[in-house]
Amino acid sequence: MTNIIVLFPKAEDAGNVRSLLVRHGFLVSAVCTTGAQALAHANSLGDGILVCGCKYPDMIYSELRSVLPSHFQMLLVASQRVLSECSDPDLMCIAMPLKVRDLLNTLDLMAEQTARRKKRLRQKPKARSEEEKKIVLEAKSLLMERNHMSEEEAHRYIQKCSMDSGTNLVETAQMVLSLMNF
Repeated sequence: MTNIIVLFPKAEDAGNVRSLLVRHGFLVSAVCTTGAQALAHANSLGDGILVCGCKYPDMIYSELRSVLPSHFQMLLVASQRVLSECSDPDLMCIAMPLKVRDLLNTLDLMAEQTARRKKRLRQKPKARSEEEKKIVLEAKSLLMERNHMSEEEAHRYIQKCSMDSGTNLVETAQMVLSLMNF
């Protein structure tokens, strides 16, 4: 479930938006009345959506947008005049007067985008550290030296052993090193 922060300068407006979102199944992690509060909550959460107006006691939406963590999306709720001046292509906007259906549909869309981005990041292979690269390289060198394999053959051998045993490439390389160094 996507974290949502609600930010409006009037506590009553922020509370009303929070109640509306909670009634429709959204997880509202924080309700704020200043940009600094919203920024502090955004920095403490993994990712999410900030639903906000355009002016707060301590800043305006564009200033907040420039310091908002990259893993947070912003949904600006403002007048048509303010939205016409907005030039940020990554900023989602809804015009006032607010229509509940528009707000809910937009948040659903943004939550799906967040979920897809998280899934892509989980599936992306993690970069190996220098130490891990060194272990794999040592195992390949040992296989090349003792078994007269090319580098590609040694790599494929470690890769296949890794898949067969259900361990990652570095663990398999460590096993090769420990078995062949006896």
